[in-house]
Amino acid sequence: MTEAQDRHPFLLSTARPSHRQRRLAAAVLAALIAAMLVVAPFAHHRLSGTEILIPAYAAAVFLVELLTATLLFALFSVDRSRSVLLLATGYLFSGLLVIPWALTFPGVFTALGLHPDLQVTAAIAAIRRLGFAVFVLGYALSKDRKPRERIRGSLGKVIMGRTALVAGVVSALVVAAFLRADVLPPFMRDAREVAPLWHYVPAASAALYLAGLAALRTRMRSTLDLWLIVVLGTLLIEIILISYLGGGTRLSVGWWAGRVFGLASTSLVLLVLLSETTTLQVRLARSVRSERLARESRLTAMEALSASVAHEINQPLASMITNASAGLRWLDNDVPRFGEARSALERVVRDGHRARDVVDGVRNLFKKNNRERVPLDMNRLIARVLHRIEEETQLGRVSLKVDLEVGPLPVTANPMQMEQVVSNLMANAVDALSSVTERSRIIRVMSRSLEGEILVTVEDTGPGIAPGDRHRIFDPFFSTKPEGMGMGLMFSRSIVEDHGGRLWVSDNAPYGAVFHLTLPSSILPGMPHPGSDR
Repeated sequence: MTEAQDRHPFLLSTARPSHRQRRLAAAVLAALIAAMLVVAPFAHHRLSGTEILIPAYAAAVFLVELLTATLLFALFSVDRSRSVLLLATGYLFSGLLVIPWALTFPGVFTALGLHPDLQVTAAIAAIRRLGFAVFVLGYALSKDRKPRERIRGSLGKVIMGRTALVAGVVSALVVAAFLRADVLPPFMRDAREVAPLWHYVPAASAALYLAGLAALRTRMRSTLDLWLIVVLGTLLIEIILISYLGGGTRLSVGWWAGRVFGLASTSLVLLVLLSETTTLQVRLARSVRSERLARESRLTAMEALSASVAHEINQPLASMITNASAGLRWLDNDVPRFGEARSALERVVRDGHRARDVVDGVRNLFKKNNRERVPLDMNRLIARVLHRIEEETQLGRVSLKVDLEVGPLPVTANPMQMEQVVSNLMANAVDALSSVTERSRIIRVMSRSLEGEILVTVEDTGPGIAPGDRHRIFDPFFSTKPEGMGMGLMFSRSIVEDHGGRLWVSDNAPYGAVFHLTLPSSILPGMPHPGSDR
């Protein structure tokens, strides 16, 4: 890939043609050749009274080539390629010359008093045909220029200067042809038939087209190159129809068919440019939309991260406040109870470390390449969490029923993150039971080893989860609790799925909800695989 293709991979002048575009170009050439063969038997037939169509044909060619030049100049403003600038100049040169060619065509504008010399039209046609071929060949040969040779400076000045230069050259050539018509080469015998000298013009043009085709074929690197090959092929067909099959006779079937082919060739690059411009606009719109969505996703992720940290750190902070207050009360007694105060302060320290670990766990979750995962026993982890929330469950008059599988349940995980998951599930169960008054408040924790994974369930006898909320409870910022931030379950599922497991919820008969957690099992050093004979 060249530097230009690396910098502007989607431009018409740098994007490599696809197989579909190659097949389409080949099909277009084949169709044009087939059309030429159909017209060939009738090429010598003269069509009288068709001079009236010359202005319409010239206007169409002028507009198409002017638009093509404009789009190529716009392409140059991005690509800054000298070859693209040269090609745009060629289209502008050819488009400007078609106007004086039509104005001087014999028998077309005689009502306006225009009676130019017969050779003026032919001379302008020769200059236009040979000049465009030279520009295309120059484009093909200049494609090997190095990126450092690209045009620098003000693009507006370059384009305006080139446009003014072409307009000046065209005007000078036309004025010179009018003023020195007596010294122009005798290309025409009469208004319809060409002189022998004219045959050198199509031969020279064909040679230039073939040279351009060879240069483009050996240097074809872009979609623009591919379609210029089709353009040159079409122009060769035009020459064959006008100068050889049609015998050079003006206003014959071959002459008009050649003109139609010429108009088709000028339209090809314009259609491709318009198509690619539309495609680029669509890509740009999609890119802008994707960037906007990505920015919104990043903002949502930052909000989720902030809410997750606040949610997860709130529990140890609340415990620290409770234990600190309890310690102060023990010290404020008439007989200070230093043992109990010391125990309360130790719990404060423990919760402080836990808060620090929460922050580290959240950070590790979002830094996927910085995970710290170790072999651990899920049963021991569950036991630690249950011990930590024992006081909370007693205050909430909640009965804990624990049914852990005998022996270790080995997994490879981040201990702090897994503790946060189990703590979230337990805290949600305790919160769900706070509104229960007519039945026992029970939380049942169970662990089992399955084939290749371990299963942990947390059941409660609370009000359960409404059917309409079940598919939303893991969404960020959705909570069934008025004071909830809707991050705990989302955060828990992210951790579990990041460890290759699953987290889902189901109904607990007759009341409450069951949260199911699975993780891939592993083997602890010195321990049998779960599910094996012990």
